[in-house]
Amino acid sequence: MRVASGPDGVDDPSEELFADAGASLGLLASSARLHIMWVLIQGESDVTGLAERVGGTLPAVSQHLTKLKLGGLVRARRQGRRVVYLVDDHDVAAMVHWFMSRRAGRETATTPAEHPRRLGA
Repeated sequence: MRVASGPDGVDDPSEELFADAGASLGLLASSARLHIMWVLIQGESDVTGLAERVGGTLPAVSQHLTKLKLGGLVRARRQGRRVVYLVDDHDVAAMVHWFMSRRAGRETATTPAEHPRRLGA
């Protein structure tokens, strides 16, 4: 299968990569899952702590965590009798942090190299 090149001569990513990226972004299209990711970027948490922080019920937060786990964005780890959740895809976490910071009107990066490339830039 031939990969197309853009006007700048850079090859387009494969269809499989676009599908994978679309699936990850689709998981984050839910404001509840986006909020859970935001909280987990700040540090690991159990489901009770997450539910309190995001204002959701335990069953709803558990369902969202299951989807995020299946998508490879978070993982679970046993800590004694508790199960704690943490970010498993640090690239997606960085993107979420950047995006939410931009939406909040805060500029968190100190150099242009820390920003993802803008479309058309």
